[in-house]
Amino acid sequence: MTEEKIGWNLINESEKKKIFEFSEEYKKFIGEVKTEREAVKFFRKMAEENGFKEMNGKVVPGGKYYVVKNEKAIALVHLGKDPFADYKVIAAHMDSPRLDVKPHPLEEDKESHFVLMKTHYYGGIKKYQWFSRPMALHGLVVTKQGKKIEIKIGENENDPVFSIPDLLPHLSRKEQGEKKLLEGFEGEKMEIIVSHIPDKNEKENAFKKHFLALMKERYGIDEDDFYSADLEVVPAEGPRDVGIDAAMIGAYGQDDKICSYTASRALFDAKSNGNVIVILYDKEEIGSDGNVGAQSNFIEYVLVNILEKSGKNYTYGKLLEIMHRSKVISADVGAAVNPLFKNVHDMGNAGKAGNGILIMKYTGSGGKYGASEAQAEFMAEIRKMFEDKKVIYQYGLLGKVDEGGGGTVAKYLASYGFNVIDMGPGLISMHSPFELVSKLDLWSAYNAYKVFIES
Repeated sequence: MTEEKIGWNLINESEKKKIFEFSEEYKKFIGEVKTEREAVKFFRKMAEENGFKEMNGKVVPGGKYYVVKNEKAIALVHLGKDPFADYKVIAAHMDSPRLDVKPHPLEEDKESHFVLMKTHYYGGIKKYQWFSRPMALHGLVVTKQGKKIEIKIGENENDPVFSIPDLLPHLSRKEQGEKKLLEGFEGEKMEIIVSHIPDKNEKENAFKKHFLALMKERYGIDEDDFYSADLEVVPAEGPRDVGIDAAMIGAYGQDDKICSYTASRALFDAKSNGNVIVILYDKEEIGSDGNVGAQSNFIEYVLVNILEKSGKNYTYGKLLEIMHRSKVISADVGAAVNPLFKNVHDMGNAGKAGNGILIMKYTGSGGKYGASEAQAEFMAEIRKMFEDKKVIYQYGLLGKVDEGGGGTVAKYLASYGFNVIDMGPGLISMHSPFELVSKLDLWSAYNAYKVFIES
């Protein structure tokens, strides 16, 4: 077996400095961008600053373009000399586990003197991790008249925050303590406290009416406007360095905004003469469904637009040929070994923090269900590419065979005929409100994607 190479031992002081400088730039992003809408806005602005423009006219060789779908997904396109040649594609997702506000969310609890907002958790979470912590409200409200109102409450130090109240230990023995861990916290009880003062002039629903009066005064929102809103409840805390050596970053939403950021930065910084697409999806955490998820035909739509706007005639067969020849990195995070729970890993096939980007031949769950497995030839090509360019990388799987599992967007792109491989930095405490990543692995992911684009 190949001897383990610890990534930090493979770099010099100059590269270490670059890693820490890159990490500071990433921390600004991950602290500011917490929803997929905010991510699309961020990447579109970044693309325009790097010479990309919206794809709404003829495309030319060497052109840089972007395509936005419903403000929830975005494709960044850098064309080479021939739009009909092969493509290098990096696919990631911008959504993260969170709480979504229900369409009819407000509930006044007269007995406790609170106004609560009902939520529906989004993606795979451990519900208990979301109680008794400061939360922020992000999103968009659209009125019947079509006016768009952006909401962002809880991120500035002078903002109020929201919270889901947990039960004090003195009274929790039967209500929570005698239940299984994952059963002691119910989804319907994940309601955030949003208000506490009543309207003195009202006898009925005085607490709720005071809250609605504040929302009307500050944002121009009526109660019915919540029906046409995309509102998300996310942790209010910002990113922090972790450890006395500041070698790790702790932050919400790193799955999978870390890959969205590193892939986009790699595209903007790379020197390539070939065709490259970085496509960033929504809805991966709930199965990649919908018209902005990887199960949609967004990638096909982008390619068809490129071919049609190139001024040349093409056939559906030619489109299929292009997809079958092209290569894709499914850029998503893996699971780095948690020092407190090593028993869930096959340690010989586990990724470790600080050993570089994690290449996963397959994901899925017991029996490889839900996986898209990279062929040996593609694995060998990636190995040689990374070793030639001195990218720090490692191999790994999500965990032991019967322990659980998970998937990525890989299988949906593979269904078009693309050759696909999974890779991304390993996280600890994945899907929690405070995920951890090694700064070396963050840097290694950026380098790996850049090398793939330039090769």
